[in-house]
Amino acid sequence: MSTTESTRALGPAIQIRGLTRSYRELPVLRGVDLDVAPGSIFALLGANGAGKTTLVRILATLLRPDGGTAHVHGFDVTTQGARVRESVSLTGQFAAVDEILTGRENLVLVARLRHLPDPGRIADDLLGRFALTDAGRRRVGTYSGGMRRRLDIAMSLIGDPPVIFLDEPTTGLDPQARIEVWQAVRELARRGTTVLLTTQYLDEAEQLADRIAVLHHGRIIADGTLAQLKQLLPPATVEYVEKQPTLEDVFLAIVGDDAPTADTDRVPDPACPAGTNH
Repeated sequence: MSTTESTRALGPAIQIRGLTRSYRELPVLRGVDLDVAPGSIFALLGANGAGKTTLVRILATLLRPDGGTAHVHGFDVTTQGARVRESVSLTGQFAAVDEILTGRENLVLVARLRHLPDPGRIADDLLGRFALTDAGRRRVGTYSGGMRRRLDIAMSLIGDPPVIFLDEPTTGLDPQARIEVWQAVRELARRGTTVLLTTQYLDEAEQLADRIAVLHHGRIIADGTLAQLKQLLPPATVEYVEKQPTLEDVFLAIVGDDAPTADTDRVPDPACPAGTNH
């Protein structure tokens, strides 16, 4: 095994040292150090403007850093950009799907663009994997938000990239759709994909991540497992209180599996007068 292959097999899936980036006179990343283990879900927490998207864009070779180093799957993002791009996939904050095409056609199109054999089989496998088989032949314009996001993630996996970047994947989704996306992300890690997830939702990181880092004003100010981060606080005082359900608990209890989607929403009958039912 070559040195590079050994590094990819044994080292971190993502390794960042002293990474810096500024926009004109505004420093955005101020010396970021980070390691992400292969096959894990790593959550990068931070408020808007903390530098999360800038970091992801550097790792995806869409931006060049001003200083420091970053390696993805063993490849340097500045000197081996083509090899990095072969190893990663990026899903942005909004689903990049063609609403005119069906779900299956979206997947087949991407497989053909990647010059992969048997794009139809690839599409059908991913539709089944992300619970979209029944909707696969419908136009994406009829999909719910959660279905579109699941399709977007499925499209990102064509070609089996070992590392996937999810940049705030549940922005704008309702509670039911967020849970659908969480299930899809867990499935990625279960199959061995390394997931770098950026989010500003604390519950999302708590639900999904094997490890969490907090990016604040361009620096990593905390990094560890959820249990390790909780140890940064003083020991908890034990009190007995009545636990009240959250609004999300109430919402999911009420709608159950019947949350409205594009294929279940009722279309009003034009012949039915307003205020009456048929």
